[in-house]
Amino acid sequence: MPQQSSVGKVVLRVLQTASPTAKVMAARHAARQWRLGRLSHDFCETMPDMPARPDHPVLLRPRDMPRRGTGTSVPRRIALIHALAHIEFVAIDLAFDMIGRFGSQFPREFTDDWMRVGAEEAMHFVLLDRRLRAMESFYGALPAHDGLWDSAIGTAHDASARLAIVPMVLEARGLDVTLQTVERFKRQGDDQTARVLNRIYQDEINHVHFGTKWFEHACRERNRQPHDHWKRLVKTHFTGGLKPPFNDSARRTAGLTREYYYGIE
Repeated sequence: MPQQSSVGKVVLRVLQTASPTAKVMAARHAARQWRLGRLSHDFCETMPDMPARPDHPVLLRPRDMPRRGTGTSVPRRIALIHALAHIEFVAIDLAFDMIGRFGSQFPREFTDDWMRVGAEEAMHFVLLDRRLRAMESFYGALPAHDGLWDSAIGTAHDASARLAIVPMVLEARGLDVTLQTVERFKRQGDDQTARVLNRIYQDEINHVHFGTKWFEHACRERNRQPHDHWKRLVKTHFTGGLKPPFNDSARRTAGLTREYYYGIE
């Protein structure tokens, strides 16, 4: 009988896969194997500081990225969809790194939740890449930046910090702005992209919920007050501050109440 593989091994395989198509397949395979009970809850592998990346898109510093503009032309819409596709591509690695780096510190349900997140981020990427191809472009045709992964590097030592910054700040910001972007695409007659973004928005509410849920779990384990500890972590690990407008309704649905983010400088 073949030896059972481990969560750590399949997660590492996702992170070490550069090709977008192959990364999506590895993410789906990992999530399915876990769901079917075919993986042991073992985390012996060391997660890489930086996941494998394809040759394209070319990664630039955020300040060197070309401006997309605010018009309604097809190239500008392609540029926005490409930027969103890159966010979802990096989010695949963020979800699986969350499992591989911190899964041993939490109950099995933690891995359940972040496997679901990883599979959904892979699906989001595929949907956006399909939209790019329908518009005669593709992921990698434009430059991108890796600022999202900077947040992973800065929180690699602390599960609470990772949860505070990635789902509870960065993904929560998506809840604040995505519906406006949906309406923007609708006004431009691009209902297909609007539907994709609305699907992503609904899933991201759950992702923020998982972040808040496990952050509060970690706070209970260490006898910390969640709102105060979150604010300290954000001030330490997130530059630029939190700026309104906030989608209070979606955030509240995700468990991220106003006590967390109002009044923080």
